[in-house]
Amino acid sequence: MSNQQEPLYDHGGLLAFLFSMATVIVFFIYIVAVYPGIDLLENIQDPSQGETQSQSKKVDVSGIKEPWKPNEDMVTHGQALYSMNCASCHGAEGRGDGVAGAGLNPKPRNLVTGPWKKGGGYLGHFDVMTNGIPGTSMMAYGHLSLNDRWALVQFVESITQAKGKETPEQIEAFAKTAK
Repeated sequence: MSNQQEPLYDHGGLLAFLFSMATVIVFFIYIVAVYPGIDLLENIQDPSQGETQSQSKKVDVSGIKEPWKPNEDMVTHGQALYSMNCASCHGAEGRGDGVAGAGLNPKPRNLVTGPWKKGGGYLGHFDVMTNGIPGTSMMAYGHLSLNDRWALVQFVESITQAKGKETPEQIEAFAKTAK
């Protein structure tokens, strides 16, 4: 028998481990200190297109005490809310042709031409914004503030051809009890 002792570790395995650790450390330093990151280009604006009205004018409607009364600031704020919350289903122009709406059954409503399941107008639109429409994919937006829901109502009324027939007195009486 030989007096040579077997090594307590595998030299090849140790070298592979040390090489992999060195590679990981170098990669980590590169990612943290050198690599510039990924830009998803989500906020790029085409300068030839200019700014839209909702991008150029930020509107604070928190101080409006009677948000149900026709107001251009409310319509502008409603347009911004519509772009964020509604356009994916109802389309950028409200014609029911949004990208997300293509897979829905029933299809999203064409807000420009109507007709309305809940009567349309300020009262019907507010009811739909607050409670949604059961049996459809129109969800409730009751979690939005009153001013935000009224802003959406005013924007929808500004783009629709199927205008509501309520009187300002009916709208005000309803609005004072709305939550």
